[in-house]
Amino acid sequence: MELTLYYDGHCSFCRAEMARLRGWDRAGRIAFVDIAGEGFLPEELGVSLQALNTELYARTADGRMLVGVDAILAAYTAVGKGWRVLPLRVALLRPALSALYRGFARNRYRISAWLGLDAPVCSDGVCERKIF
Repeated sequence: MELTLYYDGHCSFCRAEMARLRGWDRAGRIAFVDIAGEGFLPEELGVSLQALNTELYARTADGRMLVGVDAILAAYTAVGKGWRVLPLRVALLRPALSALYRGFARNRYRISAWLGLDAPVCSDGVCERKIF
């Protein structure tokens, strides 16, 4: 794997985005890890669960940790869709885009609900509707 993405499986928007990236990842370059999943141990990464719940994290094959827009850029690039996030490569835009992303990440549950992405979360055949 070129990249491992650590995402919040309780976030409907996040799940939808990971599903889209999986669909594009025909070469199997990305591993997806749900930080809300059973058995996930953040200690193995050296990052707290609180930090992982703040922004998207990714680990590269050589062990570097990417956070926020850097993780997004790496994920889209890995699946051949880097052009979709081209503004993230513009140095003058990065501070503003990083701030916007952090604001989005803090409010991702509300935004998911506003977008109508409050789909049921299912585990072991039991589903519950999560609206945040």
